[in-house]
Amino acid sequence: FADWMCKDTKSGDIFRADHLVEAVLEARLEGDVLARKLAGASIADANAAEVTADAADAKKDKKNKKKGGPVVATKLDDSVVAEYQNILAQIDNYDGEGLGELITRFDIRNPATGNEVTKPVEFNLMFDSSIGPTGQLKGYLRPETAQGQFLNFSRLLEFNNQKMPFASAMVGRSFRNEISPRQGLLRVREFTMAEIEHYVDPQNKDHPRFDEVADIKLNLLPGSVQLTGSTDTVQMTIRDAVAQGIIDNKTLGYFMGRIHLYLMAIGIKHDLLRFRQHLNNEMAHYACDCWDAEIKNSYGWIECVGCADRSAYDLTVHSNRTNQKLCVRENLTEPYIYEKLVCEPNSKVFGPKLKRAAKPVLEHLESMSPADLSAVKDAMASDGKATVTLAGTVADGTYEITAEMVTIENKTFTEYTREYTPNVIEPSFGIGRILYSLLEHSYSVRPDDEQRAVLSFNPAVAPFKCLILPLSNHASFKKPLLDVARRLRTNGVPARVDDAASVSIGRRYARNDELGTPFAITVDFDTAKDGTVTLRERDSTNQIRASIDEIVDMVKNLVAGNATWDDALSKYPLVSTTAAE
Repeated sequence: FADWMCKDTKSGDIFRADHLVEAVLEARLEGDVLARKLAGASIADANAAEVTADAADAKKDKKNKKKGGPVVATKLDDSVVAEYQNILAQIDNYDGEGLGELITRFDIRNPATGNEVTKPVEFNLMFDSSIGPTGQLKGYLRPETAQGQFLNFSRLLEFNNQKMPFASAMVGRSFRNEISPRQGLLRVREFTMAEIEHYVDPQNKDHPRFDEVADIKLNLLPGSVQLTGSTDTVQMTIRDAVAQGIIDNKTLGYFMGRIHLYLMAIGIKHDLLRFRQHLNNEMAHYACDCWDAEIKNSYGWIECVGCADRSAYDLTVHSNRTNQKLCVRENLTEPYIYEKLVCEPNSKVFGPKLKRAAKPVLEHLESMSPADLSAVKDAMASDGKATVTLAGTVADGTYEITAEMVTIENKTFTEYTREYTPNVIEPSFGIGRILYSLLEHSYSVRPDDEQRAVLSFNPAVAPFKCLILPLSNHASFKKPLLDVARRLRTNGVPARVDDAASVSIGRRYARNDELGTPFAITVDFDTAKDGTVTLRERDSTNQIRASIDEIVDMVKNLVAGNATWDDALSKYPLVSTTAAE
């Protein structure tokens, strides 16, 4: 967990290097777009220079100005524009040296002061601390929730009756010492994560439910496309992406499909969601494949969910450190017979000759690859001896091994059980980033009145599913009002009563639209006559009328996703709205 950091040489302002380069180059491209339009260049030329689909409007965005400096109308050569766009398309692929070269080559400075910045240096994002009263035991706040799950792997496997595959999940707080926290909930030092660790056989990464998501079309931005300098997404089914090797395996594809379904279900807009593949330099060294679900909002494309194949790295490292096996044992249907090159020491000669180095040398020989061990065998056969070099042990140095000390030969083994360390597929959700993006995607204003804001939450995520309100404070409304509220609660529908009758019905509708409440039941004078109420839908403001039983049942089905508003309109006629509405 590290990022590249640079500093203003005079003011001392700190920047994350890749963000600084990105912001400055984007500001220059926006200035080029503005200059081309002011000069009367064709719209096609202007659009070709845009770094994002809405870069022409970015000049009005104060947040972008603050990041990359004021947008100045300066026309760039077409070759420079193409080069900037190519760099931005793969900005995450640059290491510290590469970012330093960009800063020097394009004269990247502090946008606020115009001062030069230092060369990027690596900065550890983990918060360090001391444990215990002595302060001598060093510790770190967790940067992710995953490691606690890996440490409990053996217990989790036991809970699952030693069966594979299986998964664990955890929601919790994580901590990262961000270089420059900003952008509200998007880049903070303490945040909530939800992570799933799906343990899978490394020899079989198929998923039994893959077909459920195989035909979902995703907006993919593969690494191969980014390396060409393009950020154009490719829309294809998960089945095709796995078959073509774009997505590494079916289990990874399955979870990408489930991530897509989840984000769609809560209200993220399809055209503002893409899956971007990690480039080689940004991908963890142990990962087989990694994709980020990025959501576009006013800050650009923001990584909100990561989905990675972490291979067996985590379990292997924990196992080596603790000397406890974190593996799976499975009985084989047929015995597995194989040959293996084995090194066996002659204890009467090996120990006395090597003394304190005997154990490290033997461990070194046993850890050798078959090719290296075969080379030692050949050297002993031809020269009568071979040399091995130890490093990082209690007996570092070079030692001679002779044929009388060890015997290296092929042996036949028969196994009735298979032992392996599982690979891990990990979807990791940034809850704050998803929530912020959802708020932006859900927010709008009424076309006829910009003062009336609406949060178009899906019923599944709206805090209150239904508003109950009386038309006025007439005494006859009290009993049916309480009756409707009781019935909704009985059916498990969270509802809110707004009986502030001193405020007009239209204003009460409007303020609950701002809260994202999707439905409203109104008790009026007809309720006292025939027991009917109106049901209003937030986004269209259309209303229907039916009996209390029918409306409560309809709301229950709408909230559960068993019916849509179109279903309600097909069953019940529209009623006229009030003048205040």
